[in-house]
Amino acid sequence: MIVVAKIGTSSITGAAGEIDQAAVAGLCAEVAGLRRSGHRAVVVTSGAIAAGLPPLGLGGRRPTDLATLQAVAAVGQHHLMRVYEAALSTHSLLGGQILLAPLDFVHRQQYLHARQTLTRLLDLGVVPIVNENDAVADDEIRFGDNDRLAALVAHLVSAELLVLLTDTPGLYTADPRLDSGASLIEEIVELDHELGVAAGGPGSARGSGGMVSKLAAAKMAAWSGVRTVIAAAGRAGVLGDAVAGVQGVGTVIQPHERRLPARKLWIAFAVGSSGTIVVDEGARRALASGGRSLLPAGVVDVGGDFEVDDAVEIAGPDGRVFAKGLARHRSALVRQWRGSQTAALPPDVPHEVVHRDDLVVLPVH
Repeated sequence: MIVVAKIGTSSITGAAGEIDQAAVAGLCAEVAGLRRSGHRAVVVTSGAIAAGLPPLGLGGRRPTDLATLQAVAAVGQHHLMRVYEAALSTHSLLGGQILLAPLDFVHRQQYLHARQTLTRLLDLGVVPIVNENDAVADDEIRFGDNDRLAALVAHLVSAELLVLLTDTPGLYTADPRLDSGASLIEEIVELDHELGVAAGGPGSARGSGGMVSKLAAAKMAAWSGVRTVIAAAGRAGVLGDAVAGVQGVGTVIQPHERRLPARKLWIAFAVGSSGTIVVDEGARRALASGGRSLLPAGVVDVGGDFEVDDAVEIAGPDGRVFAKGLARHRSALVRQWRGSQTAALPPDVPHEVVHRDDLVVLPVH
């Protein structure tokens, strides 16, 4: 079995951003245990930005400006990998650093290269240590998180299990910090809005995620056919128990039978929408069941301002969003063309508002 284990910033760094070497050592010991049992593991780690703060004398608070975040990440990534390498070496294991960016999952050739590298590392007995390429990324640092990255990596390597390690035992019925009666949810078959509300907001000032982002990642994994476990990073034997399906190991999110390809996973769950396109009933049917591209003739209204390749939600006449895709034209032009037949459009430009290759009919339960 291939297991992807993601650990968050708050689980491997202290309050001032210093790397918790014992926590990293514990995770690497868990990975070594999986290897002895015949499994292969990929680690997706956060913490580069937090780890870069102490060496630069910037204190324990996460900066907010992009240039500083990138510079801090460049310093912190080096420090973080040294700790992982030392911890793995005590188990006679070798780690290999992989830095990924969103385009690695959007463009087919880059996706194939990333998969080839990760697969070869696993074949060589190396433990891939994956992180976002924070030193050059832009919007991913500002409001991204490694939970979604971990879900995409699980898809990339055809993993059977994704373990999201955090500083709580799993998802509760309410925020346990505010409600003493909250209880652990041990299994989720279908993710819904109510669970997202119960998850609350970000868990710590040093990290960028929280339980909401873990549920979003679990949804991505579910539509990849991957079982997800949200569990406490400090639980002894957590990875082995997650593999074995031990009851109470954390919150288990079961996979779906239907699977989406990586590019469409990214569009559906990882890219924020910049606008909404409302279509008529005929266009809704053609998109939802006919595998068609969205043409201007079916567009009724356009909301928001978006540019070429921005993500947009697509809603039917009733206002319900049923699909999502990447726009081929900016919003002003889509407004101008709405309701127009193809014969009336300029012949020298693409006529699709959203091409079918860039469109995802959103999963419904």
